Amino acid sequence: MKIGKNSKKMLSLTIASAGMAAVLTGCGGGEESGSEAAGSEESGSDESIVIEHAFGETVLEEAPERVATIQWGNQDTVLALDEVPVGFSAANFGPVNENGVLPWTQEKMDELEVEDPNVFQDTDGLDFEAISDSNPDVILAGYSGITQEDYDLLSEIAPVVAYPETPWTTSWRDQITLNTKGMGMEEEGEQLIADTESLIEEKTAEYEDIEGKTVAWVNFSANDLSEMHFYTPADPRVSFLNELGLENPEGLDNVIEDESAFSMTLSAENADVLDDVDIIMGYGDEALYEAVKEDPQLGQIDAIENGNVAFVDAESVVGASGTPTALSISYTIDDYLQLIDDTLNESNE
Repeated sequence: MKIGKNSKKMLSLTIASAGMAAVLTGCGGGEESGSEAAGSEESGSDESIVIEHAFGETVLEEAPERVATIQWGNQDTVLALDEVPVGFSAANFGPVNENGVLPWTQEKMDELEVEDPNVFQDTDGLDFEAISDSNPDVILAGYSGITQEDYDLLSEIAPVVAYPETPWTTSWRDQITLNTKGMGMEEEGEQLIADTESLIEEKTAEYEDIEGKTVAWVNFSANDLSEMHFYTPADPRVSFLNELGLENPEGLDNVIEDESAFSMTLSAENADVLDDVDIIMGYGDEALYEAVKEDPQLGQIDAIENGNVAFVDAESVVGASGTPTALSISYTIDDYLQLIDDTLNESNE
């Protein structure tokens, strides 16, 4: 097996009190700054900007000047267009620095000479007061897990751009589309998507052996191997693997009951759903792999028995890049593809 090593309004009392209780299980996280998947209307310089999303419709009368972002990776869209958010959420996992910033985000801020970023330390729940204090014209949350309550509270601060339909399932493309629409920079967003697609195409062409192989993202727990926790094709981790040329196994597709859910759990007794998997990916380490390999049920899975398993440390660069953003893709794609290729060519005699 292979282990990935790299690794406007002030707050009302209502908002303040609700913010204390708001807890999110998803991902959270600058200095002041100067998708069609969301079904939005065209906007010009003299037209309002309309963005449709899971909680309805957000209307901006003009392009915002002060942009705040919350939760996982949305700040990367802003930074990728050489703009600096007035505040953004800290990353809740990965190799973050003392501010809670991931390396690809920090690299871009260094390029833009951002010396004192306003990072919301909100990995345990949205910091509504800090968000309000950043005085945003818009709050971007294209990829996020905010609830209706969160959305309502945030909307008392500034207009909010939320995810299209389901929490934590926005692809990197739709994240860029939604967020750049909310910035009044839709055309620039389209170019960013095109450039990223070209990069992916260029890089994957170097790894022809990956094309058509099947992959499953499975998280195991050494403390309880009686269950298997899967990310589904709705999750950006899996959909990105598909973009790299890997396919979803038919056995696993057949047991997905809710296609909109980003994850599901199956008993280890259903290990045969992985019979047609060429490579298993997940969060873990060598010790976890050894435990899984020795399990009487899980150890019978061909990919596990043959060593075609890539467990990555969630605190590593590769581990954190599994959920891709406008900046993480270019930063990590070489290492990611190499890990997959090495794992596919691994064989335990």
